[in-house]
Amino acid sequence: MKAAVIGAGLAGCEAAWQLSIAGIAVDLYEQKPQKHSPAHKSDNFAELVCSNSLKAERLNSAAGLLKSEMLKFGSVCVNAAKKTAVPAGGALAVDRELFSALVTENIKACENITVINQEVTELPEADAVIIAAGPLASEGLSETIGKMCGQSLSFFDAAAPIVSADSIDMEYAFTQSRYDRGGEDDYINCPMDKEQYEAFYEAIINAESAPVHSFDKKKDVYEGCMPIEVLASRGKDTMRYGPLKPVGLINPKTGHRPWANLQLRKENAQGTMYNLVGFQTNLKFGEQKRVFSMFPALHDAEFLRYGVMHRNTFINSPKLLNSDFSMRENPNIFFAGQITGVEGYMESASAGILAGLNCARRLKGLETLTLPEDTMMGALSRYISDEAVADFQPMGANFGVLPPLEEKIRDKSERYMTLAKRAIASLEKFIGDNNL
Repeated sequence: MKAAVIGAGLAGCEAAWQLSIAGIAVDLYEQKPQKHSPAHKSDNFAELVCSNSLKAERLNSAAGLLKSEMLKFGSVCVNAAKKTAVPAGGALAVDRELFSALVTENIKACENITVINQEVTELPEADAVIIAAGPLASEGLSETIGKMCGQSLSFFDAAAPIVSADSIDMEYAFTQSRYDRGGEDDYINCPMDKEQYEAFYEAIINAESAPVHSFDKKKDVYEGCMPIEVLASRGKDTMRYGPLKPVGLINPKTGHRPWANLQLRKENAQGTMYNLVGFQTNLKFGEQKRVFSMFPALHDAEFLRYGVMHRNTFINSPKLLNSDFSMRENPNIFFAGQITGVEGYMESASAGILAGLNCARRLKGLETLTLPEDTMMGALSRYISDEAVADFQPMGANFGVLPPLEEKIRDKSERYMTLAKRAIASLEKFIGDNNL
């Protein structure tokens, strides 16, 4: 039996590592050093292109919980990160060159892994294939993936922010569908009066945008998906005829139509996360928090994901993938990493762990596994495979993807710690029950 893994980024390395641990022979394809993407400079595997921070380490953070779960599976990336860490307060930051070098050394030392340095444009011959191409997948491979996925492939990530449901102040909001078409609670409405709207307009047109990388500067980045700040720059009332249009709505608290209105739509079936409809943006994260919190209903909003607009090749996973990261129409083809719609270094690596683990089980004739939904890895795998997710956009680790606690805990730190401890206990039981 032989598996092929395409891409030696964080996800590909984790996938190959899991296959190797399971005793499966792996061909790991990596186009470097023959060819580099516009963002990659090093010849080593698992190159960190942007920040050298892998986010928080504390257990009562989503990022810390995710890394704790990954360690239960012997994560090659988290272990390498801990050995190459640099001082960063409560975050796990690394010397990026030492980190990539150590991951590369560990992968190349595996007898079961054969590294093949060549660009892949067609799927290689193997009993199973894991596609772990990153957000800058080559044009040739992207074309092949697009054909295989029925063109369900996005080349630019245009995502609006997401806030936690329990941080929306309903004293300033109301539920109603426009013109009462649809369910009564399909949308949460965040109204503004004229004075509030004009202050918001001045803030957004003067807010600072995030820098754009050279490889993001393409003519079609914003086609059909206008950033809210660009729309605002076209005139004071353009937002009121777009995402902030108040028509078809009556605020029951005033008995009148709002001057402007932002609608929030459920992001998941549990209703723990809400999307700011039409608020795709390229503002800096701090600016998003400052400006979007000007809506009275969002004055204390917890942002689970900020809006982004950049090149990011990802598939429409809810239509294509099972929660074990295999394709619904071809279960011997798996996807892993950022191309599946998980966002972030460790999120991508965790997807690689699960894709590699399940690929090995499939080749051995064993049932594939989906982790419990109250674990961070399990919740993310369910998010990317949930057919109920509308307008699928990439998601990073956050506590909003986890099922809520039965008891109401007002203190955020205590609530997160309780969620984290529940996740670890659930994962340990799952690992024991499945002899992993």
